Amino acid sequence: MSVASIITIVVSAILTDNIVLSKTLGICPLLGTSKKTDSAVGMGLAVTFVITVSSIVCYGLFKLLDFWNITYLQTIVFILVIASLVQLLDIVLKRFSPTLYNSLGIYLALITTNCTVLGSANMVIDYGYNLLETFVFGFFTGIGFTMVLILMSGIREKLNRTHIPKPFAGFPIALIIAGILAMAFGGFTGFSF
Repeated sequence: MSVASIITIVVSAILTDNIVLSKTLGICPLLGTSKKTDSAVGMGLAVTFVITVSSIVCYGLFKLLDFWNITYLQTIVFILVIASLVQLLDIVLKRFSPTLYNSLGIYLALITTNCTVLGSANMVIDYGYNLLETFVFGFFTGIGFTMVLILMSGIREKLNRTHIPKPFAGFPIALIIAGILAMAFGGFTGFSF
């Protein structure tokens, strides 16, 4: 493993293969929590934490499942790990950051069913990453997710101060913005070291 491969994973996770814009995983939180920057940042940080930890834990559990030759249980085990981590995050945020806990509201519980988290855990296995690469991929996938949420929330907050035709107000304009962002991030395809 070289520094160039780690840099490639970082650039790929954030820009070229962004989990939301390229893999189209996590559209629900993108549309739901990107109305305000505060909730977008909170959701992004929570998802980054869960993706990072769950990727590492799921990597280790997959090695055990592979050792016992029961990898067919991978999805069920990964879902249980993710649900447990989100529950732990819920308890910690409620205790130490009630403001963030209240601002996230229902979206915190939705991280459990967020396909971004499960998708990234599965991608780690599919790509054959080692433990360090798994950590880097999980962390920077979360950073890429957070960056897209913040970009989207900034654009949507600006659009709230302008006149948008009624048929495009709300989710339609959000989907248009997501499409334009996906095309912009598509410009990074082929970028390599």
